Amino acid sequence: MRIGTIERQTKETQISVGVNLDGKGKAEINTGIGFFDHMLTALSVHSGISMKVNVKGDLDVDCHHTIEDTGIALGQALAKALGTKSGIARYGTAYIPMDESLAMASLDLSNRPFLVFNCEFTNQSCGDYDLCMTEEFFRAFAFNSGMTLHINLLYGTNDHHKAEAVYKAVAHALKTAVTENNDGSTLSTKGVL
Repeated sequence: MRIGTIERQTKETQISVGVNLDGKGKAEINTGIGFFDHMLTALSVHSGISMKVNVKGDLDVDCHHTIEDTGIALGQALAKALGTKSGIARYGTAYIPMDESLAMASLDLSNRPFLVFNCEFTNQSCGDYDLCMTEEFFRAFAFNSGMTLHINLLYGTNDHHKAEAVYKAVAHALKTAVTENNDGSTLSTKGVL
């Protein structure tokens, strides 16, 4: 079973995360931030990776610690589920439209974490979710999972649609990358990642 669980406790957040790469995208998400729950549910459903995420954060301050720390824990759980990263397709790229918006994500589960994030939002927030935290979430997620991740929002006008296209593009790229290959080999000229 390709599963990973993380418990993360700080003075700012208490987080429990579980992922199952073969769980068919069943999502149980509770972060206390409605729009973030919506985005993580989309990430789970569209990647086919089942996710259980339960977060209690210092939302009386703002949403920053809750969102970033969730990215850290989710990335660590994904890394655990992937193990040595042998036997997977490793790479994934997806273009996802959401009404008038179009986003592209391309990733490599390489153990070389990096984030390129080219997305602009018009408003400060969607509900209680600060849109600037989209980049912080994906940085934490990429660096803690050992992922090279490029995200480009090509165009759009509605910030809800733009953010949702971004999360779904990452989800579909991830779905491809975690797909098991035919022979269990490591897709690398080095033989290891």
